[in-house]
Amino acid sequence: MSLAAMPAQGHVDVAEVHGRPGVHATGPARLHWRDGRLSRIEPLPSLPPAAADLIALPGLANAHDHGRGLKTLAFGARDQTLETWLAELALEPQVDPYLRAAVAFARMAEGGIVAANHCHNTQDGRALLREAEGVARAARDVGLRIAFAVPFAGRNGVVYGDLQPVLDRLPPHDHARLLQLRRPSRTLQENLDLVERIAELEGPTFQVQYGPVGPQWVDDETLAAIARASADTGRRVHMHLFETRRQRDWARAQHPQGLLRHLDALGLLSPRLTVAHAVWLDDDDCALLSERGVSLSANVSSNLRLRSGQPPWGCYAHHRLRFGLGLDGMSLDDDDDLLRELRLAWHQACTHGGEAFTPSRLFDAACADGRRTVTGDDGGGRLEAGAPADLLVLDTGRIVRDRLSPQRPTRLELVLARATRQDVRTVVVAGRTVVQDGACTGVDRPALEDALRDQARQALERHPPDAAAIDRLRVALRQHHGC
Repeated sequence: MSLAAMPAQGHVDVAEVHGRPGVHATGPARLHWRDGRLSRIEPLPSLPPAAADLIALPGLANAHDHGRGLKTLAFGARDQTLETWLAELALEPQVDPYLRAAVAFARMAEGGIVAANHCHNTQDGRALLREAEGVARAARDVGLRIAFAVPFAGRNGVVYGDLQPVLDRLPPHDHARLLQLRRPSRTLQENLDLVERIAELEGPTFQVQYGPVGPQWVDDETLAAIARASADTGRRVHMHLFETRRQRDWARAQHPQGLLRHLDALGLLSPRLTVAHAVWLDDDDCALLSERGVSLSANVSSNLRLRSGQPPWGCYAHHRLRFGLGLDGMSLDDDDDLLRELRLAWHQACTHGGEAFTPSRLFDAACADGRRTVTGDDGGGRLEAGAPADLLVLDTGRIVRDRLSPQRPTRLELVLARATRQDVRTVVVAGRTVVQDGACTGVDRPALEDALRDQARQALERHPPDAAAIDRLRVALRQHHGC
């Protein structure tokens, strides 16, 4: 649907409006929007019975994801430590970039997500522009606000540091493929030029960011060039950081003065930067990130499934770090449910970070702070007149059914404790209803899933991966890392 075809105005009736969940709420109301923004919130003296259990919240933001339509377990990448799991990602069959992204985005939308950081993993390094075109079309058709992080990498493929100890554990006929993985597929200038070409696809549902994959995988010249380009253009930067203990150990060996200090000297730390995972930060790291205004994405389920650990929640709280929540394509139940992720993060954060993590703080992370990592400061993440018309309507009938008092617990407390994607009724993005009655309106998600699976099976029949070689590499990496 083009912008011209989007409805110029609309409204929805709800029993409660949580303009900033946990802080500001109103009773029965009709939310009006016009030209992509909320125009007014009209109090209602009474509600139709169908709206009695509906509540409106700002739409959720997925602060870090990879937009894989196929789940990693579906093609055989089993949950394990990141360093060995990455080897099994080679089992993913090559599919149409549009299908791959559209399925992922539709699932996100049906879970209440209105914006997402798409940290792009290319399937064909020679076809990144074509892949970006597919992702942009998927974002437009589904209707989400997508930030496309153009990947920059070029060093330490396969293992951090010297590859020879891994080669020594493998037969000679496995070496050529691994040595090829150590070679950059594009030069720095080619990557910077690609950013500009992909930026020609930008529009209301698609924006471009620089995506240095992680400091262990990107050389200093590239990181410094990205820092300069971000400062010159205002584009945001999205990067993995300290996802695992082994990455932290590599950083300490390479930068005894501190990796974060080194990145700061390169000009990379700024309010335009988002770092994903950030599990193995210490107090000095958190202080510096806070001072520079860097945002974080906490990916709780992914960090559990890939054995990475838990974020230092107490450190986050002490330094008042701004963070969002990211699914990373690895939600705990493989269901792309950010409402469940919010609940898991809340329990973890309260256990390790104390009373600083109030429900309002966690909803801020899910609705506002994560959104800023995608859209910048666009006034979203709130429901108030003039804000973008990006909202989530939940049907709370299921979760309040056994409540004995209408006062305690409140609907919002029950949302935090019980709500899942099955409770999503409506999702509106820029005034466009992208989910109605729990189903995506712009695409037929079940049909796309069927097409994606069929295409993946055909790709595996035509070009079966060398599963034995991949398994040999996984075993060699496990032995090398001692995991």
